[in-house]
Amino acid sequence: MSRVYADVNTTLGKAWYDYDNFSIDWSGPENYEIVRRLGGGKYSEVFEGVDMVNSDRCVIKVLKPVAAKKIKREIKVLRNLAGGPNIIALLDVVRDPSARYHSLVMEYVENADWKRLFPVLTESDVKHYTFQLLVALSHVHAHGIMHRDIKPANVMIDCRRRTLRLIDWGLAEFYHTDTDFHHRVGSRYYKAPELLVSYKRYDYSLDLWSVGCILASMIFRKEHFFRGSDNDDQLLKIMKTLGTEKFDTYLKTYNIHFETEIDSLLVNYPKQPWARFITAENRHLASATDALDLLENLLRYDHRERLTAKEAEAHPYFNSVRLETISTKGDAVNDSGFASA
Repeated sequence: MSRVYADVNTTLGKAWYDYDNFSIDWSGPENYEIVRRLGGGKYSEVFEGVDMVNSDRCVIKVLKPVAAKKIKREIKVLRNLAGGPNIIALLDVVRDPSARYHSLVMEYVENADWKRLFPVLTESDVKHYTFQLLVALSHVHAHGIMHRDIKPANVMIDCRRRTLRLIDWGLAEFYHTDTDFHHRVGSRYYKAPELLVSYKRYDYSLDLWSVGCILASMIFRKEHFFRGSDNDDQLLKIMKTLGTEKFDTYLKTYNIHFETEIDSLLVNYPKQPWARFITAENRHLASATDALDLLENLLRYDHRERLTAKEAEAHPYFNSVRLETISTKGDAVNDSGFASA
């Protein structure tokens, strides 16, 4: 059972979480024009578009053929979270006349590419955007929803406006106690250990592991901090950093039967101090005690030991961000679009 928001969906009622019986009124595609392809993945193709009624830019996410239940779930989640802080806005839902193709029309965000972004973030930037991500997740989790695919590609950052939007809710799910959830979710480099050992009674805390991975990438200036070639190698990368002693304790605590034929996963590894990853290049970001303490409390094997999003927001690492929010409503932005150091 999650130690926070365990019964929130029960309290909100079936109409809140029952996407199976959720009715959708679809619009036609005639009001939208596709301008260019932005990207795509396993479940969708994403395009920049124009709303022909008001000439506003938008993002059109064309869903590949999937179960109607999955489409309903994503739309229900986005409708439930409408107006939430730093949550991408769903503007319309579109279906073509043949009813074969379904699309989600969302607000357009001038996003910075992660490969270009992570090497140039200042300490102020890291704090600001990590805090904004936590604000989004605090709202999401308080409303009984797990995102289940937090990664840089799903965190849209507009450097000019210093805004963040959490996107791609295709894997999001409503949390219920005593429920087995699908463990084949998330993206490998950001998968929490519980997913890698096929533990199905996970909760909101798997999103906080992913936040920890993104934070580690930013402060240590690595595109992906844990970068495994497959799920077993991903777990190995984690074990070589967090050590095997607490991993074994974690398995015993939750009675997880983890078997492997990979010899390297059976070796004992000592826990590495986070300071070990500090270099001359990242010292200005990673040497702060508060930064490493936050990381330590997010990247824990035991999901119940991780900080919640709300607890992480209150961490001393973000003291300056909270002060700025109160006094100035944001940092000044220099000509490059990034905050001054």
